[in-house]
Amino acid sequence: MNIVDQIALRASSERPALMADGATISYGELLERVSVAASWLARCRGFRREGVPRVGLSCGNGVDYIVLALAILKAGGCLVPLADELTEMERLEIIRRTGLCGIISGRGKVEWQELEMRNLENEGEFSDLDPAFIRFSSGTTGRSKGVVLSHAKLRERIVAANAAMEIGPGDRVLWMLPMAHHFAVSIVLYLYHGACTVLGNSHLAAEVLEIAKATRATVIYGAPFHYSLLAADTGGYAWPDLRLAVSTAGPLTAEIARGFHERFGKPLAQGLGIIEIGMPLLNTGGAVDCPTAVGRPLPSFDVELRDEEGLPVAVGRVGELWIKGPGMFDAYLSPWQTVKEICVEGWFATGDLAETDAAGRVYLRGRKKSVLNVSGMKVFPEEVEAVLEQHPAVRRCQVKGIPHTVLGTVPVAEVILQDGEMPTPRDLIAYCREILSIYKVPVRVTFVEELSLTASGKVRRR
Repeated sequence: MNIVDQIALRASSERPALMADGATISYGELLERVSVAASWLARCRGFRREGVPRVGLSCGNGVDYIVLALAILKAGGCLVPLADELTEMERLEIIRRTGLCGIISGRGKVEWQELEMRNLENEGEFSDLDPAFIRFSSGTTGRSKGVVLSHAKLRERIVAANAAMEIGPGDRVLWMLPMAHHFAVSIVLYLYHGACTVLGNSHLAAEVLEIAKATRATVIYGAPFHYSLLAADTGGYAWPDLRLAVSTAGPLTAEIARGFHERFGKPLAQGLGIIEIGMPLLNTGGAVDCPTAVGRPLPSFDVELRDEEGLPVAVGRVGELWIKGPGMFDAYLSPWQTVKEICVEGWFATGDLAETDAAGRVYLRGRKKSVLNVSGMKVFPEEVEAVLEQHPAVRRCQVKGIPHTVLGTVPVAEVILQDGEMPTPRDLIAYCREILSIYKVPVRVTFVEELSLTASGKVRRR
């Protein structure tokens, strides 16, 4: 069944669904707006009913995004988010590869732009899936394939994720992330389970806490950036209603987690979101003692760490993270591959390198494709970047490998400095030598004005 119809069947029409700009929208009101928008979309020229029409959504965060996204799904379309951060070339590439029939723009005025819809490779198989979303990953290690997720798999993954978060009608979730990148195992999950989503317009700690106090928010779902600002807040509001704080979208440092816990007396639980799977891990059990872990597998998931031969690795050793569980994606769009062709006996190889501790908690250590081989020893660029970014003069950096005639590969770093800071490359290399093994230390540091980033703000790795 269409996920929007499932939300409607479960909803209490009088309960609050959204809070935004001081107004409250009930489930009944929200679903009425969705129905009106879906009827409008179905009448738009070019919205085709042969097969499943793919519809791009270009809209900023807010009530309109939620209404229009759900309207596309309710009308029988497949939602393709078009994030604000996309360059024109990236946007055109997504339009071409998904064969959009049109784009809805929700910026002040809702508008429809008809496009020449191109038939997809394996169009029949695609339509038979009852697809709800096509999402393109951040592309940190190459060209994204496009992940297809059906209505059935969407329901599976939000039910599985909520076994850990326990979101329910009594919750008011303070929303902090871009909806074009985070919508399924978040906004859809909250609506399906009857919670109220609180939408703010600011990332500033004082204003976030003002909204939290006014709405009595019980859950916050954000990125480490948001929690670093909240941890530094010097106000007096203790946020007594807060029961769950989830960190995602980037690595959580122990310093940020500790600061948040000291400020609010609540642990900060890091979760692992994977576009092909959903959220299979959440650190709800060890967030205070082991804040940098992404936690243990949720009840419905199995996790293994495997070496290059596919054999399990010992506790404390690094291996590739393999996951098996509900809500697995249905297919890659281009080139077309079904999940059965990709997974091995139901197991998905994530490409993430990780290790576990004696309690079974998982810690991410990097990406398999980004690992550097320095004279036979593995160097994770993410580890070196984390050290460099602890230096007070460094705003952002990227570490990569360059060929070396003797060692095979050696690490080098590109660094964006904080305003007013003027260290020398030698200073930063010496700093790394104090913390890292010598083979991990960049042999060269170059100062740059900008780095190549993905649409979601991650360093683009090639």
